[in-house]
Amino acid sequence: MRESILFNWKVLACLHLCLSIVACNIVDKEGENREQVEGMVYIPSGEFMMGAKEKEWALPREFPEHLVKVDAFFIDEHEVTNAQFQEFVEATGYVTVAERDIDWEVLKKQLPPGTNKPADSLLIAGSLVFKPTEGKVDLNNHFQWWSWVTGANWKHPFGPESNLDGLENHPVVHIANEDALAYAKWSGKRLPTEAEWEWASRGGKENNIYPWGNDVVSEEKPQCNFWTGEFPYLNTKTDGYYYTAPVMTYPPNAYGLYDMAGNVWEICADWFDEDYYKKVGKKEQLTNPIGPKRSFYRDNNFDKYKVVKGGSFLCSDSYCSSYRSSARMPQAFDSGQNHIGFRCVKDI
Repeated sequence: MRESILFNWKVLACLHLCLSIVACNIVDKEGENREQVEGMVYIPSGEFMMGAKEKEWALPREFPEHLVKVDAFFIDEHEVTNAQFQEFVEATGYVTVAERDIDWEVLKKQLPPGTNKPADSLLIAGSLVFKPTEGKVDLNNHFQWWSWVTGANWKHPFGPESNLDGLENHPVVHIANEDALAYAKWSGKRLPTEAEWEWASRGGKENNIYPWGNDVVSEEKPQCNFWTGEFPYLNTKTDGYYYTAPVMTYPPNAYGLYDMAGNVWEICADWFDEDYYKKVGKKEQLTNPIGPKRSFYRDNNFDKYKVVKGGSFLCSDSYCSSYRSSARMPQAFDSGQNHIGFRCVKDI
């Protein structure tokens, strides 16, 4: 009897040890050994129709649907938080793009020829911060609710007088592509391709408009952090937050991923080309696509843009409804805003 108890105790202790380590080998449903990575979710390989099926809200750049296959990978279960990013900065001394003064020689190459140099006072380090308007405005002019704030960056999300107190578990913001790449490299990961991100967002479900299914975002219990009310002047905070929310506040999708909709836009590895889907739509299948070779955005083809996915706390059905899995937006690769963040992936 004593030997039996001792044997069982050793078995339990061994199981506890296996569960407590950062990574261990497990067997997936296909019978293959794979590693379990702390803080990340295993996404199986698969095929899906990438792009929009829904006609309402979807933009031309989301059509046509096209068949895509992706290999298995790991993805962060939530967006990179302020606490995680601070650990990276303390370990490396990294300085983000928003913390550096602007180099006019670099900036002018991203503007129409002949653009006059702005005053030196406007080239001081800073970033764009959302400012609600006083009432209804033309929603085609987004400059009305964005303001350049000197001293705004990941440590000071609303300007130099703000800080991260109480925001440690919120997603890091004011992140440019270079910043996300630096963090990913330090953590032994990389940025997701747009195809990987969308496949993970859909949770293995066919024909779902949103990461959670097809129920409208505002029905009953909020499914994500989004703008409730009338954008961009009235936010009723029905979802509980005016700006970002702590990660993992809302229910996960079928893969166990949090905040694949709303909260902050997430930077992908792909260049943004608004005609990319039209160019690849006739191919039978794309396998592990990495996007176009260069950026193309008609509104400003002097700058370079990366794809961002998932929408943010500023999305609403009265404005963009971009918490849809197929939604895709351009983000200037060398700048951030206080609704731009990211998450990472890791190869098997």
